[in-house]
Amino acid sequence: MSFVRITVLTMLAMIAFAGNSILCRFALKQTSIDAASFTSIRLVSGAAVLWAITIFFRSDRTGRGNWVSAFSLFAYAAGFSFAYISLTASTGALLLFGAVQATMIGHGLWAGERLHKQQLVGLALAFGGLVGLLLPGLSAPPLLGSVLMLIAGFAWGIYSLRGKGAGDPTRVTAGNFLRASLFTALLSMFLYSNSNPDIIGIVYAIASGAITSGLGYALWYSVVPALKATNAATVQLSVPVIAALGGIIILGESVTTRFVLASLSILGGIALVILSKPQRNVARNVVPADAKER
Repeated sequence: MSFVRITVLTMLAMIAFAGNSILCRFALKQTSIDAASFTSIRLVSGAAVLWAITIFFRSDRTGRGNWVSAFSLFAYAAGFSFAYISLTASTGALLLFGAVQATMIGHGLWAGERLHKQQLVGLALAFGGLVGLLLPGLSAPPLLGSVLMLIAGFAWGIYSLRGKGAGDPTRVTAGNFLRASLFTALLSMFLYSNSNPDIIGIVYAIASGAITSGLGYALWYSVVPALKATNAATVQLSVPVIAALGGIIILGESVTTRFVLASLSILGGIALVILSKPQRNVARNVVPADAKER
């Protein structure tokens, strides 16, 4: 694969991951669709596209997914949608990315990894940025939405860890999307009295599932083998930035000084942790940023 092709596909994948935040926030803010319906439509349409890709392009690969990973995927998708009822696209993407990486790093520490001095500084910076972002104040994001997005990030981190070595990632993701659709169908049935999907909201949900999730993950999985582990991990630092730009341009959101400082602290701290890891350990953090679904 040529350098130009790798670069283009990587950029498209990062834009797709950031696009999930923008599409979800836009749908819940500008249309009448509810979070549960958005989640269900996203997962079903994502499953359809991923299965089509595996049938036509990856029929010789192996991988099925499992129910535990599917529940983690459902928890991520549901928390993601309900969090965006109140969070801006930029804040949600930053909290999600930080929680995913914190889960991956925490798993590494639990498995026996040791942090160097530079990594400890990075971890302290990232934690300080998160605390600074969530401290009470006029520019602090809503607490409930923030907690839901942190839960979504934790669930995504668990899902990514469980997906390592499970087979072809696209086929595994397709199987898990399909299984997760059953969980979200139950959620939609439970919240049926609150459902209010409209045509435009449904279109956004389908776009989130089919394009920015299904096709986005397929692009990412196709380019990851050509990237060094450090490059694959650090390139994901761009996702919250792209989401912030999209929120400003498309949704008319404003970015506060608190958010900028917190972003620099969180993303800079995570970069220090990732970039100072030995190559064999960095690979633990190579997951889609929204991503992210294996």
